[in-house]
Amino acid sequence: MVKPQRVFGYGLLLSAAAVVYWKVIRPRSFSWGATDSEVRGALAGDSLVAEPALQTTHAISIDAPPTTIWPWLVQMGPGRAGAYTYDWVENLFGLNMHSANRIVPEWQHMEVGDAFPLGSNGPALTVAEIEPERALVLAFPDGTWSWSFTLEPQDGARTRLITRNRAPANKLRSRLQWELLSPGAFLMERKMLLGIKERAERGSRPNDTQR
Repeated sequence: MVKPQRVFGYGLLLSAAAVVYWKVIRPRSFSWGATDSEVRGALAGDSLVAEPALQTTHAISIDAPPTTIWPWLVQMGPGRAGAYTYDWVENLFGLNMHSANRIVPEWQHMEVGDAFPLGSNGPALTVAEIEPERALVLAFPDGTWSWSFTLEPQDGARTRLITRNRAPANKLRSRLQWELLSPGAFLMERKMLLGIKERAERGSRPNDTQR
C-alpha cells in the first residue's frame, strides 16, 4: 500500500513540473528563436486560420540569401526531400521522409494545389500559397492547420527563416491533442530549421552528388 505521504509528494512534484512547463518551457517552445515583432507580426497564410487557439512562431538566422534557401524549402515533402529533421521519428508513422543533403532538380517544382499525403491513410497537406524566394504555406484543406515558411532578407546576404503553425483547436479534444503533441512537434521543427540552416550555409548546388 502506498503511503499517503508518498502520494502527496508525487502529486506535489507533478504539479510543480506542470507549472514549470506551462510558465517557462511552453512559452519558449512556442516562440523559439523568434523576436517579439516576429511573433506579433502578420505572415503569409495567417488568414487560413483567422482566429487560432494555438499559434507557434519559430525563427532562425541563416548566413545565406533567400535564393540559396528557397530550393531547400520547395523540394520538401514525403517521397521528396523529406523535412531535414529526425527521419526515424517521421517514419515510425509511415511518412516516407528521407532528408536529402543536396538540391534535387526534379523536386524544384511546386505549385498551389499540390498535395502531400502524410502516410498511406493520413490526411494530406496542400500547398495553399507560394511566392518564390519569399513564402510557402501548407495547410489542411479543412482549415484545422496552417504551416507557413517565410524568408526575410537581412543585411549582409543573411536571411531570417520564420515558420508559423496555426490551429483553431476550439474543441476541448482538439486542444488537448495539440497540447500533447506540441512538445514533440517543437523538437522536430527545431531540428528542421537547424537542418535547413546547415544545408543552405554549406552552399549545396544541383551538381552536388551527396545525398
